[in-house]
Amino acid sequence: MFYRKLLFLLVYIVCVVRPNDINIGGMFGGNEDNEKAFTYAIEQANRNLEGKNMKALIEKESFENAQGPFNSMMKMCQLLNEGIVAMFGPKLQENIDIIQAMCDEKEIPHILTWKNYRSIRTGSILNFYPHPPMLSKAYTDIILSLEWKTFTILYEDDESFLSLIEVIRELEANNIIVNVRQLDKYQTGNYRPILKEVKSSGQTYFLIDCRIEHLPEVLLQMQQVGLMTGDYKLFITNLDTHTEDLTPFQYSETNITGIRIVNPDSEYVQKISSEMYAEDKSIMFMQSWKLKTESALIIDAVNMLSKAFMEINEESLAIGNIQCNSTESWAFGYSLINLVKTSTYNGLTGLINFNHEGFRSDFSLEIYELKEGGIPMIGTWNASSGINITRQGKIVDEDNLSSLHNRTFIVITALTDPYGMLKETHEVLVGNDRFEGYGIELIHQLSLMEGFNYTFIIREDKKNGKQDELTGKWSGMIGDLIEHRADLAITDLTITSDRAEAVDFTTPFMNLGISILFRKPGKAPPSFFSFADPFAIETWAALAMAYFVVSISLYAMGRLSVDEWTNPYPCIEEPEYLINQWSFANSFWFATGGLMQQGSEIAPIGLSTRMTAGVWWFFILIMVSSYTANLAAFLATENPINLFTDVASLVENAEKFKIRYGSKSGGATEIFFRESTNPLYKKIYQHMKEHSEDMPLENNYGVDLAEKEQYAFFMESTSINYVTQRHCDLQMYGNLLDDKGYGIAMRKNSPYRQQLSTAILKLQASGELDNLRRKWWEERRGGGQCESEGESADATPLGLQNVEGVFYVTIYGAICAVFIVMIEHLIYVIKVSRKTKISFKETFKLELKSYLNFESNVKPVLSREDSKEGSKSKSEEEGKSEKSTKSEKNPVPYGFNIPSKESPTKSNSNSTSKLFKSKNENSSHSS
Repeated sequence: MFYRKLLFLLVYIVCVVRPNDINIGGMFGGNEDNEKAFTYAIEQANRNLEGKNMKALIEKESFENAQGPFNSMMKMCQLLNEGIVAMFGPKLQENIDIIQAMCDEKEIPHILTWKNYRSIRTGSILNFYPHPPMLSKAYTDIILSLEWKTFTILYEDDESFLSLIEVIRELEANNIIVNVRQLDKYQTGNYRPILKEVKSSGQTYFLIDCRIEHLPEVLLQMQQVGLMTGDYKLFITNLDTHTEDLTPFQYSETNITGIRIVNPDSEYVQKISSEMYAEDKSIMFMQSWKLKTESALIIDAVNMLSKAFMEINEESLAIGNIQCNSTESWAFGYSLINLVKTSTYNGLTGLINFNHEGFRSDFSLEIYELKEGGIPMIGTWNASSGINITRQGKIVDEDNLSSLHNRTFIVITALTDPYGMLKETHEVLVGNDRFEGYGIELIHQLSLMEGFNYTFIIREDKKNGKQDELTGKWSGMIGDLIEHRADLAITDLTITSDRAEAVDFTTPFMNLGISILFRKPGKAPPSFFSFADPFAIETWAALAMAYFVVSISLYAMGRLSVDEWTNPYPCIEEPEYLINQWSFANSFWFATGGLMQQGSEIAPIGLSTRMTAGVWWFFILIMVSSYTANLAAFLATENPINLFTDVASLVENAEKFKIRYGSKSGGATEIFFRESTNPLYKKIYQHMKEHSEDMPLENNYGVDLAEKEQYAFFMESTSINYVTQRHCDLQMYGNLLDDKGYGIAMRKNSPYRQQLSTAILKLQASGELDNLRRKWWEERRGGGQCESEGESADATPLGLQNVEGVFYVTIYGAICAVFIVMIEHLIYVIKVSRKTKISFKETFKLELKSYLNFESNVKPVLSREDSKEGSKSKSEEEGKSEKSTKSEKNPVPYGFNIPSKESPTKSNSNSTSKLFKSKNENSSHSS
């Protein structure tokens, strides 16, 4: 039976438990095309994953307005229980918000593949759909190339209108008159009233923004009301327009312009489409023209994830069982997100890479027109190079200024360790040779890759840049870029939303976050009761309980065990009474001797008492060994005194322990606290405003305060790592408060941003950025002198879960001993009953009466005269006389209790007196 169970367990482990499974969750709102693309992409990616297996877990998204977010949350909890490492969807905005919040909390990548104009930059979100602001720019460029002077926007809903606000503003700035109309305000499906209204206005140019499932009906009703003739021109913004059957409108002579991000004529797109729709009989021909943008983005997203998984070891992918109601999160989640963000992939939707904010702002679009012969492409649009119309007519083609070869840049930096520093040398140096550091060397590596020249200038006040609230002008390096005093800026320049609106940034060359710099904790003195530290309180309580239970068990089993009732006179074969060594005090003394590992003069005789004593000694052996081992660990460990552990405890204990705290004045860290909506961070910023003396102008001053005083300095993690490599009394406390990066800054709409970002990604992929970081953080300028001392884990008291096994051994041993003593007792009663000819029931009662007489350790030996009937017929005097005579023959040995009047021996004080009197007389005669 045991081997069958073992075999079943092995089969279960091999067949069911798949340690290499990578679970990917998805909610696609019931869209069958997206679910099919998701499943197909995972199956395709598994062919290239060695030793790993991606698994699709699809949950149906709830569309109920009231219960939708709650149901989505519950389904997300189910997916978390399955151990997902990434989440696709959902589709509805009200459901996206709750899923995004859960992914942020658990640090699980949240992947979107559709247009979401309310997407914000968070730690977990990855939206593969083109960034809406850049799409708006594409719309604007196309309309300008079409030379429309006035037009009407026909939008579907609020989400659609949000995407067009920037288009309206930009075109109105170019003196283009824009009219806005909603197609179907009450979602009745009848667009004719508004179409008739715009027709009567005399407008002939229209921009249409609606869902792809509604687009054919909109075009059909436009044809019905007479808006599909040669006099009208349409620009349709939906990226899937080409996937619909536009044959009914090919011969209307209406100029219809559309855009797409998926090229159906691409060999790769055709290959993927034919495989994905191979079993779909409804799509037999031109499958590539039916592949929608969302489905293509899902395939690209899965492929990028699988590419990232190939670079991750299996231990990092072991996410475990993260519950919704716990505070646990995936430690490798943000690493996976950053790995995807910083990688590139050429997929169905073109080249995919993300900007510093995590959005896909660099993409290419194809521009096409609907003609009688088909849908020819007439141009392209690219985020970096703009629009390029290739058909006959007006050609809008911006000069290619993106090449960096043989260009010369003025690069501004600051003397901030380790990004820019003066070389320590006795020689007189000039020009760029005067400087060294991480940023200096990074620019040099980029110049070698792209072939440009550079000249460094220094910002003496080390200010990165701050916008004046009154004038709106920027100071520091940002202002130098805007005023054309420099072309590039590199230092510990944090990418923030305000700065990104003023200047452009490359892809981050370093990711970081805000943390706390403070002195290392002191060591706590040992407590008076430090000897009790090796065991937890519950362990000590359980030990005391075990001692008490074992002592009582020995006492009870000693009285019940036949072998423990011994003959006080070994020379007499048939004594009239027996004695027992297991008194109440002796039982506790025996347990005490075992507990102290000293033993005692009491030795158990019966099998049950010996078994109980054996398991008690085994229990003490394990407990004492565990105590000794853990005591050594406690004596060798000095527990630190942590005044705080994270930002919350810092704010809570600052007044109690007189801890001052602050950040660099005017820096990105202060801006973070100022703009945060977190109540705790707002409280910190208020404290900073009220204590300006705790806001140093430079990081070096803050480091000095942290080292010499009771001062906590909010600082970026990369700078803290640099400081703690050189100041051994300081360390970083708590987790990162945010997620951001350092980038190279340049003027807005600079043509060099894409080239520099690509070069940085190449350096990152080759490991050169890691080498630079290691060089300037751990090797140069005193780095590495505070190497980790191999911090050992603090000794922790042993709880019940650590020693519960030996408790169970003791309990089960005692239970076995109880059964044994009962069996022994029954066998003994049977033997006595047969020998004395007394009934079993009567014998059992007499024996039990002797055992329950806890006032005496003496028990009479039953004989035939002790039968129930004989004992009742005999007079009390005969019994006393007889027992007195027997007592004189067999005196009670010294040290045992003399049976009382009520005891089974029925002896009394008179017989005892006679016994001692007879002894005295003999003594006198002898003398």
